[in-house]
Amino acid sequence: MSSNEMISRRRFLRQSFAFSALAGLGASPLFAGSKAGASAGGSRLLMVGDWGYENFTAQSRVAKGMQAYVREQGFKTEALFMLGDNWYGPLPDGVKDKRWQTQFEEMYPKSVFDCPAYAIPGNHDYQRMPESKVAAELEYAKAGGTRWTMPSLWYSFEFPAKKPLMTVIALDSNMPSKDGKWDKGTNFTLTPEQQAEQLAWLTTELEKPRTTPFLVVMGHHPIYSNGPHGDHKVLIRDWEPLLRKHKVHLYLAGHDHDMQHLEFDGHPTSFVLSGGGGADLYPLAIDVAERGPMAERVYGFSDLEVTPEMLTVRHLDEKGKLIHSFTKRVDGTVGIVG
Repeated sequence: MSSNEMISRRRFLRQSFAFSALAGLGASPLFAGSKAGASAGGSRLLMVGDWGYENFTAQSRVAKGMQAYVREQGFKTEALFMLGDNWYGPLPDGVKDKRWQTQFEEMYPKSVFDCPAYAIPGNHDYQRMPESKVAAELEYAKAGGTRWTMPSLWYSFEFPAKKPLMTVIALDSNMPSKDGKWDKGTNFTLTPEQQAEQLAWLTTELEKPRTTPFLVVMGHHPIYSNGPHGDHKVLIRDWEPLLRKHKVHLYLAGHDHDMQHLEFDGHPTSFVLSGGGGADLYPLAIDVAERGPMAERVYGFSDLEVTPEMLTVRHLDEKGKLIHSFTKRVDGTVGIVG
């Protein structure tokens, strides 16, 4: 190893990444098409972000990879997490638009994913084309018989439905600009009043007694990201201290079109980004040697498995090949599996 590589490695460990025990770092090879990584009796869900692109060629490949992965692994998907930017471009007929069938119902078919699809809004959902796509998403969730689950702009639920092991808080991360403006014609965000209301709700929700061993928060925008959007100053100010205070196990996001896993020294939360669902990929802005342990410009999706003792997150590429995996125990201990 060269001196520069040694310096980069030391900086990486010192500045951003410290496992409780560094257990398993590089100890296991990546695996694909194998059930070896699954835990007996674990509940599984798949998550995908930034998927509803107008040119859905890549989305179709990722969706087919998700279906093949479930069949090959032989597990029941108990939920889908749709991490925002659900609709790029026009949704002219709103709740009745044909894209609901072609890019959601048929792309992620009930025959494979017979489960709730918990959705949160991304910035592209906050566009009027010609009407509000967010309003259409909320309305679609109210339709009878749909798997699309979005009861409000922010909400909470437990997973799995029976004998839950994980409390999930789903948030709207579309924040007004610093000057308080929220409406820019086609594009808009939460109003400052909604922003304050959600923050008060989140604070109260995190303070509630919890019976599940794990606590997870998801929002479209990452709090920290190695991608071109970078770290989110407002979310760092408002949400990050709450994650730290309440020892949230995972923060799940999309927005940057890549796959990431970031750990920070002394921080109880693992930051997971799954934004490879179909939109054009973004180049990374921060090298994984500086901040990691994982960031990759690749199409893909993620598998989250939960048992009473442990969470396991697996990042898969568009063909369902494992590219990164880690575990997180109730006490916050993190271990790299592959």
